[in-house]
Amino acid sequence: MSPSDAPAPFVLRAPSAPQAPLVFDSPHSAIEYPEDFAPIASREEICTTWDAFVDELFGFVPAAGATLLAACFPRAYIDANRAVSDLDPDLLETAWPTPIELSEHARRGMGLIRRFALPGVPMYHRKLSVAEVRKRIDRYYTPYRQALQSALDSAWRRHGVVYHFNCHSMKSRGNAMNRDDGAARPDLVISDRGGATAAPEFTAWVADYFTRLGYHVKINDPYRGADIIRTHGQPAQGRTSVQIELNRALYMNEATFQRGPGFAEVQADLTAFAHAMAQRTRQAVA
Repeated sequence: MSPSDAPAPFVLRAPSAPQAPLVFDSPHSAIEYPEDFAPIASREEICTTWDAFVDELFGFVPAAGATLLAACFPRAYIDANRAVSDLDPDLLETAWPTPIELSEHARRGMGLIRRFALPGVPMYHRKLSVAEVRKRIDRYYTPYRQALQSALDSAWRRHGVVYHFNCHSMKSRGNAMNRDDGAARPDLVISDRGGATAAPEFTAWVADYFTRLGYHVKINDPYRGADIIRTHGQPAQGRTSVQIELNRALYMNEATFQRGPGFAEVQADLTAFAHAMAQRTRQAVA
């Protein structure tokens, strides 16, 4: 397959209502394998890394005036929510040509290129070449990150501010690859890297919104936010970036990877949140 024949790395949906300074992105909600992905882990094991249906749960946010970006490649192949330098050298057959800066995620097997699907379950039976990894970066990672940067810049130029939500789902319990191994998780985690990527009062407003709906919400626990909000959250420059983690047990069967009876309710609540946020952000620039 030539580069021109390869699947698109992302889907970008423009607002279908008067535009608000509001962008949502879902970097982990795809599961279709690129043709050169040859993991040793089973599909069922890899599906546990999938933020299943998150793009669908937020699928109506364009009707609130928001932009929605979703990746079309699985995080198990390359993770758009990691820095491009966050690469485990033990995965490579030869040295990486540029400096590597390992995050705590990579040290636990969840870097730019994932080492494990689950604790003790390796993703690959061999080391990868530099050329293979570079291909993934150039064809999938970089276009996604550039599309997100462009969407945020466009909203910021139009309105003077932009509010960004980086959207994910989480297992209902942490495992040995997580800092909260074995712990039951809340319904939602709202993250701003300890106030670095959003004003604390804004983050609190988001958490309070969902708390009023009856959800159990935590802020920055156990997730503080990863590279996407770290890169784009600059509240002093009018660029607010917040990570949202949804407990998968709210809307799906974690064993069968099927939508559950709570799917429609969660989707409706997220749609209402987008409309409330659009109203709030429009007022901020009025």
